[in-house]
Amino acid sequence: MTVKSAQSPPVASPMIESGRRVFTVEMRALQALQARIGQEFEAACAALLDCRGRVVCTGMGKSGHIATKIAATLASTGTPAFFMHPGEASHGDLGMVTDGDVVVALSNSGETEEILTIVPALRRQGNRLIVLSGRPESSLARLADVHLDVSVAEEACPLGLAPTSSTTAALVMGDALAVALLEARGFTAEDFARSHPAGALGRRLLLHINDVMHTGADIPCVGQTASASEALLEMSRKRLGMTAIVDARQRLLGVFTDGDLRRALDVSDLDLRSTPVSNLMARQPKTIRAEQLAVEAAHLMEEHKISALVVVDAENKVIGALNIHDLLRARVV
Repeated sequence: MTVKSAQSPPVASPMIESGRRVFTVEMRALQALQARIGQEFEAACAALLDCRGRVVCTGMGKSGHIATKIAATLASTGTPAFFMHPGEASHGDLGMVTDGDVVVALSNSGETEEILTIVPALRRQGNRLIVLSGRPESSLARLADVHLDVSVAEEACPLGLAPTSSTTAALVMGDALAVALLEARGFTAEDFARSHPAGALGRRLLLHINDVMHTGADIPCVGQTASASEALLEMSRKRLGMTAIVDARQRLLGVFTDGDLRRALDVSDLDLRSTPVSNLMARQPKTIRAEQLAVEAAHLMEEHKISALVVVDAENKVIGALNIHDLLRARVV
């Protein structure tokens, strides 16, 4: 009997090993950082919740990039914030900071000269200072109202020079602050959508039927005595693939679509001029209200395999119309 030798696992390339090592080093840094979340973190959250103005994030170099992202995350989750370049701050941009603002300063060394230069001015104005640094004994840490220790045991950079683990730690600490504040404020998906009106979530949660529907003379609409040919002309003029049939008070009686026309032609030789459209219309059409969300119209169309809807008010009067192309243009679907 021949015994097959066990195959050795494939050897990873140096680049793969390098990439994996970065993940290992940075995950260890985050685990150590998580263990330090405590009273200082809670104090920082309290200071940010009590802020009467905005949160001003600042930092130089790579810390500045992280501070920019933290400001953006705070702003989009219910905490007004912006980034201020510390170098420009001492040349006029400090005027952006009001006495009700809280300043969040990022500096791994805690000795960034550009930030230390503006701290006295911030102090005179009464601004509270939260510092994220890797050295609790640093100058900035001693000047801070709240210091958050984001130190790391090692950088993922094998030279120990390029900020890697340290910037990841600061970034995650910023995310932790933003999420804690979000939950403390009771921030909802609807609140998030208001600051993201152009995004997919914003369109789903903010765009209503009255934002996309056709109104007035653009509504395809005929009276109950109209012929099928008159209804067809109205459909052609308004280009929504259907027309509403209404009584003298504009109350909806039914809907006539191009599908209704095809089905009628399939079963008989239809005289469009003499046949009343009321004989061909759907008498219980799907409708929607103007105050409903546009995404609800999309769901209704998909569920019932239709491509257009009539918009009615509380008295069943026709006040608008829309079709699938209107929802496509609005990027709801």
